[in-house]
Amino acid sequence: MIIKTKKFTLRPYKKWDEKSLQENINDKHIYKFTVRIPHPYKIKDARDFIKSCLKAQKNKDKSKIMLAIDVEGRVIGAVALENIKKHKAEIGYWLGKRYWNTGIMTEAVKIMTDYGFSKLKLKRVYANTFPQNKASRKVLEKNGFKLEGMLKKDELKDGKVYDTTIYAKTK
Repeated sequence: MIIKTKKFTLRPYKKWDEKSLQENINDKHIYKFTVRIPHPYKIKDARDFIKSCLKAQKNKDKSKIMLAIDVEGRVIGAVALENIKKHKAEIGYWLGKRYWNTGIMTEAVKIMTDYGFSKLKLKRVYANTFPQNKASRKVLEKNGFKLEGMLKKDELKDGKVYDTTIYAKTK
C-alpha cells in the first residue's frame, strides 16, 4: 500500500530506510511518550525493526500494517494499525520532532483510520496515550476519536507503572 499526499507518502519500509529512521526516531521527546521505542535508538534497532517489517510483509501478516511516513525519500515518522482482530485494531504513530505541528500526523492518522474502516471493514480503531501527551491526544481528537477513559497502572516503562488514556473511533 502506497498513499501519496501533498506533504508526504505513506509506504512500506525498505531496507535502505535504516539511517533516516534512526536519525528521526532517536529523540528523548519521542521516547518519553512511547512504550516500545528504546532510547538511544541505535542503527541496530532500526535494522532489526525494518527486518521485522519486511518479514511481516513477506509473510502477509494480517495482524498489523506498519507504514513509514516518507518525505523526500526519508523516513520522518510512522503510522500503524496493530493487533488487528476481526472488527478492531490499535493505531500507533510517531513523528520526528522537526516535523511536529505541520499537520502531517493528523493527516496520516486520518488516512490510516479511514483505511481500517473502508478496506479492513473495522468497526473500532483505538489508541492508548500517556495523559501528559497532549499533542498525541489532540491528533486523535482532530480525527474524531473520543476519550473513553483512563486505564490505571496500564503501562510499565523504565521500571515505573503509568496510567494511560484510551481513545477510540467507531463506525
